[in-house]
Amino acid sequence: MNPSNLRRDFITKPIFGWAKGVLPTMSATEREALEAGDTWWDADLFTGNPDWAKLLAVKPAKLTAEEQAFMTGPVDALCAMLDDWKINWELRDLPPEVWDFIKREKFFGMIIPKEYGGLGFSPFAHSEIVRKISSRSVVAAVTVMVPNSLGPGELLMKFGTDAQRQKWLPSLADGRDIPCFGLTSPEAGSDAASMVDSGIICKGTFEGQEVLGLRLNWHKRYITLGPVATLIGLAFKAYDPDHLVGDQEELGITVALIPSHLEGVDIGRRHLPSMQVFQNGPNWGRDVFIPMDYIIGGQERLGQGWKMLMSALAAGRGISLPSLSAAGAAYAARTTGAYARIREQFNIPIGKFEGIEEPLARIAGTAYLLDAARRMTCTALNLGHHPAVISGIMKLHATERMRVAIDDAMDIHAGKAVIDGPQNYMGNLYRSVPVGITVEGANILTRNLIVFGQGAIRAHPYLLLEMNALSDPDKAKGLDAFDTAFWKHVGHSVKTLFRAWGRSWTKGVIAPAPDAGTATMFYRQLSRYSAAFALCADMALLTMGGALKRKEMLSARFGDILSELYLLSAALKRFEDEGREQIDFAVLEWCMHTGFRTIENRFAEILANFPNRFVAGFLKFIVQPFGASVVGPSDLTTRLCALLILEPGAPRDRLTPDLSHIDDDRGFARLEKAFMLVTSAEDIAKRMRTSKIRNWRDAVAKGVITQAEGEQLAAAQAAAAAVIEVDDFAPEELSPIYKKPADVHQFFQELGEQRAAS
Repeated sequence: MNPSNLRRDFITKPIFGWAKGVLPTMSATEREALEAGDTWWDADLFTGNPDWAKLLAVKPAKLTAEEQAFMTGPVDALCAMLDDWKINWELRDLPPEVWDFIKREKFFGMIIPKEYGGLGFSPFAHSEIVRKISSRSVVAAVTVMVPNSLGPGELLMKFGTDAQRQKWLPSLADGRDIPCFGLTSPEAGSDAASMVDSGIICKGTFEGQEVLGLRLNWHKRYITLGPVATLIGLAFKAYDPDHLVGDQEELGITVALIPSHLEGVDIGRRHLPSMQVFQNGPNWGRDVFIPMDYIIGGQERLGQGWKMLMSALAAGRGISLPSLSAAGAAYAARTTGAYARIREQFNIPIGKFEGIEEPLARIAGTAYLLDAARRMTCTALNLGHHPAVISGIMKLHATERMRVAIDDAMDIHAGKAVIDGPQNYMGNLYRSVPVGITVEGANILTRNLIVFGQGAIRAHPYLLLEMNALSDPDKAKGLDAFDTAFWKHVGHSVKTLFRAWGRSWTKGVIAPAPDAGTATMFYRQLSRYSAAFALCADMALLTMGGALKRKEMLSARFGDILSELYLLSAALKRFEDEGREQIDFAVLEWCMHTGFRTIENRFAEILANFPNRFVAGFLKFIVQPFGASVVGPSDLTTRLCALLILEPGAPRDRLTPDLSHIDDDRGFARLEKAFMLVTSAEDIAKRMRTSKIRNWRDAVAKGVITQAEGEQLAAAQAAAAAVIEVDDFAPEELSPIYKKPADVHQFFQELGEQRAAS
């Protein structure tokens, strides 16, 4: 007669049976993906009541003295060696001396522990290094970041045996071995489970001895560093038709190390991804035999490859591409603000036009937001977390928002960025954007299926517990576990309902927030939206169950809200960590109001398309009684935000920190020099315009300006002209169908001699 038992047997049990048919089922690969990594701030957001004090108490990631020395030493030295035009248009590769330097300075071993000869750097240092190199050369950045992301090194560190680590990590750290990782194949892109690459367990001869191993056949493509790799990390499906290791024939996805010199390995030719010349290409294996101890982790790891890959990706996906994207956005902000300041039309800088201020503000806001999120994510990684959902959010939104920032930068630069040549500092970055959008999980897939699809299960406080209880083969044990989780879920949902109702109807006035000065109001709004999100997510899962997996557009909108909540939390933390600089408040305000507009619009779209119209009406009454009311940042905020990158000073430097600055008299260096000269001569130029004297020498003669001021103005004008000019080429430089002038002269001379002779 225990009340808990009565509740379980007479109330929970029927719900348990109903829930089995309603909650989404999980495939083996889905379960392994969910079990990989962990949660962090995303779980707080899913509660509907985030603990701001906990977030703000987390100290921001910092470089150690050794890591900082590497940044100012080898990283700066590498950047000085990089000529992006020469790399992309002349050599089509990094120069040999750059390859040697990267290997010698152990750029490939940043994440490998010192005990194996690596640098043993933190995730934040890894991110900072990739970010700085990215601001100089995308090709070099990709070359450096890939061995430190998903690949043999990461997998060996997490899952390899001691013998494997001792054998392979030292040579990976110092560049004697160059790694790549083969996952994508013609049959399997986003759906890795459909790969046909196979490994058949059998006996064979290896290094003169008969051993148990696998005979591999594969075809991989899009493999970065593949054409130069000496060690291939390979994903394939393992089979045991002769039951040499057990009763099961299909063992699942497995990961092994394949030295590229083995018989049957065929390293293909090169791909050219969006005209980016980092090493990338296909490879094949035909009846390649490897012993069992080449499986990462040994024979006991047969069939565990997908879980291993997802675990590694949970960290790597939050570092590499977000770092490159944050660098791209910051680079766009610094260059575009400078160009809009020195480029004049109708006798005023184009950055003063409101039509230009709007995209300038968008670039500045994106740069601020992405770097804030990158830093916060690296902080979590430094603390030992592997937040899989957050890593997906970062990869998706960093690359997507970089695309918007680069498009805006191209529009403002106009012809300057369209005409290619050594002086074009934007064109190659623009061409590289689709690569980031596509790799490490295509953004369309990530947005529609991963962020909310995994987040709703992984980050929800009770849903995964309920699903595990429902799938427990011991029904009695499962019912007990479900009873505990379900009623906690009910209590949580009731609290969330009243939180969402009160916070929405008061427009966040009663929502909790820390004392954060002028930013306090933004915390209140995020608390309000978090409660509304948690309530709507619960109702969607309750009414749609497993069908929600197929409602991809709804799932994408929920994912957008979760993503905005995370990114905006990062912006608030950055503002707090940097000491609440009030001059930076404009860019924070721009980010917040832009994000709030997206959140409110996504809520409106969810409610307009919610299949159960009664529930949709109820939710609208609770969470959005006044409709989507946020219209975005004001015009004044937009102008103030744009101004941050139109003028030199600490705000501009805080917004675009730690980019590579090499004084090589090329495009970016010329631009920085011209920007400083033009802004310092602004007062002189104003006096010239007021006097209506066009020639500075005449102005000196009439006493409007001094001789020194005239020379200063002339230097600024010459520097601006040098930036605005674009490259041109002789026809024979661009196409072999044109003969050189000397050849043409010789041709006509020979023709004349022939005619004279005849």
